[in-house]
Amino acid sequence: MTTRYRVYYENAVGRAVDDPLGFARLTYQPGTRDAEAMAALLGHVTRLLAKRGDGCLLVDQRLMSPFTPTEQIFVIQQWLPRAVAEGSYRFGAVVLAENAFARLATRSVTTAVRDMPMLYQYFEQEVDAVAWLLQQKQQAQLGRTK
Repeated sequence: MTTRYRVYYENAVGRAVDDPLGFARLTYQPGTRDAEAMAALLGHVTRLLAKRGDGCLLVDQRLMSPFTPTEQIFVIQQWLPRAVAEGSYRFGAVVLAENAFARLATRSVTTAVRDMPMLYQYFEQEVDAVAWLLQQKQQAQLGRTK
C-alpha cells in the first residue's frame, strides 16, 4: 500500500508535503541547490508548519548532498529561528543522508541551534522517524489537555 501525499510545494531543491499521517514532511532532492530555490522551499515549509500548528516535521535527507557553509549559515541564522517563531517548529525527525559529509553538515547545524526550543532526533529508517514524530505529537497534545 502506498501513502498518498498532499504536496504543498515543490521545486528542484525538494518537496514540502502535508503528510496524511499527521505531520509536515520535507524531502531534499540530490544535487547542488540554488540559494533562492532553497530559501523558497524552506519558506514554504515554515508556512506549512504554521498551517498545521503541531510543530512536527519529518526531514528526509537520504538523497541530500552536503549543505554548503553558506547554506548552513542560512539555516542556522535565518530559517530555523523563523521556523520556530512563525511556524511553531518544535520536533524534527531527520532521516539521515546516505552521504557521510551530508550527515556531518546536518549535525553541525543541529548542534549550533541546540539552545532553540526544539528537539531533533536522527534515524536511519523512515518508519522509526515517523513513529518517534507521532509519539512527540501525541505527548505534546496530552500536555496541552492537562
